[in-house]
Amino acid sequence: MSMTEVGLRERKKERTRHALQREALRLFTEKGYAETTVAEIAAAADVSTKTLFNYFRGKEDILFAHRRQRIDVVEAKLAEHTATLSPRDALLATANDLLHLLLEGDSGGTGAEQIAQGRLILSVPELRGAALSLLHEAQLRLATVLHNAYPGVLTQAEAAAAVGALIGAMQSAGLSAILPSGSTSDAYAAAREAVRVVTRGLDGLPHA
Repeated sequence: MSMTEVGLRERKKERTRHALQREALRLFTEKGYAETTVAEIAAAADVSTKTLFNYFRGKEDILFAHRRQRIDVVEAKLAEHTATLSPRDALLATANDLLHLLLEGDSGGTGAEQIAQGRLILSVPELRGAALSLLHEAQLRLATVLHNAYPGVLTQAEAAAAVGALIGAMQSAGLSAILPSGSTSDAYAAAREAVRVVTRGLDGLPHA
């Protein structure tokens, strides 16, 4: 198979993935999360149920798969920054990377689609629980990277506290903006303001 054929195949797969995510969000919004079936999502995206399961494990995975991918990206960014920056500056650089992903959009869709996903997750108790579990996983992974990058400088507790303060504040501030306005720019501004507030606490971390 030529490189051109591989590229076409990958683009087709990405289009299918995005179609499934887009149609799932539409149906969840129109019918309700619990009331929407996997078969309905597949039909709306013009694929078979079997094809849907080639991409996602189920309804919850359709909503959270890109968030798991985002954790991988942010984890890699933090590891990259710790190679040349202080703990404080590495965390702040990673926060800026995350803000850029949220503003510009990524595999989870456009900023508006991500806002719609956020509002949906907040409205469904089981999805809120899944989101909280994923947040804990992300914080643990980032704290481990931070701690391992600065042996003898940061304890595990210090690394966990710093990551938790920053990521937790960004999420809480962003969610506080999603509910009243549903604006991508408002959520971004709120998360950036959270970074500014938390930075004062991060100043207690080693700078070099």
